[in-house]
Amino acid sequence: MTEILSAASTLSSPPPTKPIPPVAYQQSAGLWRLAWRRLRADRVAMLSLAIVLAYLLMLVLSLTGVIAKGWNDEVGLRFAPPSFIGADKNPEPVDIPEPPLPENPVDPLAGILRQLRAAPTVAQPINDYGITDPLASEMSAIHAELAKAGVVDEGARRATLPFGGDKWGHDIVQKTIKGSETSIIVGLVAAFVAVFLGTVLGAVSGYFGGLVDDVLNWFYNIFTSVPYLLLILAIAAVLQHKGVVTIVLILGLTGWTGTYRLIRAEYMKHKAREYVMAADAIGASSMSKMFRHIFPNVSHVSLVQMSLMVVGFIKSEVILSYLGFGVPVGMVSWGSMLNEAQNELILGKWWQLTAATIAMAILVTAFSLFTDALRDALDPKLK
Repeated sequence: MTEILSAASTLSSPPPTKPIPPVAYQQSAGLWRLAWRRLRADRVAMLSLAIVLAYLLMLVLSLTGVIAKGWNDEVGLRFAPPSFIGADKNPEPVDIPEPPLPENPVDPLAGILRQLRAAPTVAQPINDYGITDPLASEMSAIHAELAKAGVVDEGARRATLPFGGDKWGHDIVQKTIKGSETSIIVGLVAAFVAVFLGTVLGAVSGYFGGLVDDVLNWFYNIFTSVPYLLLILAIAAVLQHKGVVTIVLILGLTGWTGTYRLIRAEYMKHKAREYVMAADAIGASSMSKMFRHIFPNVSHVSLVQMSLMVVGFIKSEVILSYLGFGVPVGMVSWGSMLNEAQNELILGKWWQLTAATIAMAILVTAFSLFTDALRDALDPKLK
């Protein structure tokens, strides 16, 4: 009986099982990692990013003086053509015979002119104009000072330059690189200022609502009621001070409205989410809930807006400098180059206009394509 019971208990007991190994926890990819994966799969976006990074590298090298340091040196002749065109072929001078004197015996000047032409030439010390130069020593000192200042003598200037020269003989390639420094800095800094203002004001308006939202909306409506180009021209005319800082303030203080509208809508949507209520339950302050909890979830909106504004502000700086409200004399930007090129184009000198236009078109196109790809990569609907 005992043997039967032991056998029955053996049959009823489950067989020994092997211990289950612990499953490795794999963290899910976040928003930025998924966006980078989608961005890397887009060849056009990566090519555009490479072009933008090349422009930024050129900006750093120009700021440090590695390249385009001597952009304002007069290394070429006036309106020196590009090297692939060749130097101007000046026609040989033609000897024009003197007109015959009138055979009028009444005219007293005719006889005097005949006497002067028939008189023997007296030997004089010959200089550039056939006479002694009384300012020779002073001009030598002036030429020496100009040589110390880096101004090249007219005879030592080059007849052609890689992409031509302007009316002072500046190299167009170096001038374009130096102009990109001003335009890109204005675009980046002004976009940062505008996005910062729009994000902060939109966060305060969307989170608090009520009277704060009404006041900020009234302020927003004032700025949007005036056409954008007219607004920046009016502020530029009032300030009457040319410089990079002035352009940055003009563009940054007038371009925050689009970011404000989007961030305000995002904060109004997110402030009722469960994670914000949980942060409120543990005693988080309003500033903590606004910028530590909500902002990381809407930061992609500010990033896309900034990339969009860089393109718009570069074009706005070009417009301001073209109209004479931009950079001062002694500085160069793509807008000031286009302002000079409009007069040169009448004379058939097209190379400065072409260089500035091509440089700006490549950067704006690459930045626009990268911005579109970044916006698609950060779209939560594509997760």
